[in-house]
Amino acid sequence: MNKMMIGVAAGAMMLTACEGTGLSQRQAYGAGGGALAGAALGTLAGGNDTRNAAIGAAVGALAGAAVGTYMDRQERELRARTAGTDIQVERQGDQIALTMPSSVTFSVDSATLKPEFYGPLNDVAATLVDYPSTSVDVVGHASSDGPDDYNMQLSERRANSVSNYLVNRGVQPVRIRAYGMGETQPIASNDTAAGRATNRRVEILLTPVTTS
Repeated sequence: MNKMMIGVAAGAMMLTACEGTGLSQRQAYGAGGGALAGAALGTLAGGNDTRNAAIGAAVGALAGAAVGTYMDRQERELRARTAGTDIQVERQGDQIALTMPSSVTFSVDSATLKPEFYGPLNDVAATLVDYPSTSVDVVGHASSDGPDDYNMQLSERRANSVSNYLVNRGVQPVRIRAYGMGETQPIASNDTAAGRATNRRVEILLTPVTTS
C-alpha cells in the first residue's frame, strides 16, 4: 500500500469512528486533528515517482548518505534564517516541516500576504534556492469560521499565494505543489479566537529528491 493510500485509509477510519460516537466531522477533527494533520501532510511529498523524476532531471537527485547530510544542512540554515520569527521548523525523518502561523502570514478571511511576512519568506525562499534537491509542498489551512467549501477555497488561495511568491523569488516551479486543506486539520480548538488564529496557517513540507 503506498503512502497516499495509507493517508486516505487513516482519514476514512477516523471518520468511521466518529460516526460510531455520534461526533460531527468538525468535532472529530478538533478532537484528533493534530495526528491526522501530520499523517496527511506526510503523504503529499515523496510518493510521486513522476514528480520526483521531473525534479531530479531539473535540479539533480540525492543518493545514499548524502540525503541525511543535505537535509541536516538545510535544516540548520532554515532555523538560522527564521530565528526570531514565529515560523516553526520541525524535522520529521528526512523531511523538514515549516509551520507559518497567521501572525506572520494572512489576516482573517484573506489570502493576501502580510507585508511583515515578506522578509521571513524571502529567507525561506533563499534557502530553498540554495538547496534545490528537495520537493516543496505548500499546504494552506483555515479556521472553522464560515462554510466548509469557502474555507477550502480560502486555504487553496493561501497556499497558491505562498507558492507563487516562492517562484517569484527564484524557486523552480517544477519543485512546488500547492494544496488546500480547508478547516479539516486543526491543530488547536476552533472554540476560541486564539485557537482559530492558530489554525489559520500555512505549512511547507520539504522532501529530498532521491535516486531510488
